[in-house]
Amino acid sequence: MKEIEDDAVVLRTYASGEADRVVVLFTRAHGKLRVIAKGVRKSTSRLGGTLEVLAHVRVDLVRTRGEFYVARHVQHLARYATLRSDYERIVAGMAVVEMVDAIPVDDVVDAGLFDTLVRVLGALDQEAFSPSLVPAAFGLRLLEFDGSAPTVDHCVNCGREAPLVAFDAAVGGALCSQCRSGSAISPDALSLLGRILGGDLAGVLREPAAGTLEVAALVQRALEAHFGRRLRAGRSSAHLVGDEG
Repeated sequence: MKEIEDDAVVLRTYASGEADRVVVLFTRAHGKLRVIAKGVRKSTSRLGGTLEVLAHVRVDLVRTRGEFYVARHVQHLARYATLRSDYERIVAGMAVVEMVDAIPVDDVVDAGLFDTLVRVLGALDQEAFSPSLVPAAFGLRLLEFDGSAPTVDHCVNCGREAPLVAFDAAVGGALCSQCRSGSAISPDALSLLGRILGGDLAGVLREPAAGTLEVAALVQRALEAHFGRRLRAGRSSAHLVGDEG
């Protein structure tokens, strides 16, 4: 039997049989894995409190004959108490892990993406950082990893730098008035996208920013177009951003 030890984040869980649970993990060195946690739904299970969605854990797994692994030992690496105590942070965290779960190929191994995911969950666990833009910022980072980050500093169609008045995920980003398609975009949202893609994420997350709701909606549409599916948790997160305004 193949045995592995790895760091992982729990993306999703669902019940299996009377007492087991299937846990979908994104691991640092083995990509996305499906794991059976035997007896985890029993009150006496030692694994019960460790394999929850959003958990950052160290796992010891054994490969079964099929596609599943069996969890032998799980250790918390971070408990994210602040994240778990705030509804808006939980919703933002769920949107982030849903994006990773939407990656269509299970055996994609990307330690850089895994480390980014862990840093994002760590940011959600800090009161100094607002959760409002975290899913959108992570979504943009995910598009960057895939080589599909939108262009926001010039017209993606003709190269004109200004004025940029629209955003179309299908063509790759911002558009000028002559090439416009997709949705209108405000200068505030365009500036905010530029700050996030330009590396000023910490600054963006520390202060309220004009255009937040618009950016959340634009990135949501871009991700759904990229993955070819709706992202439910992301829509909930964008709705909460709207409530803030």
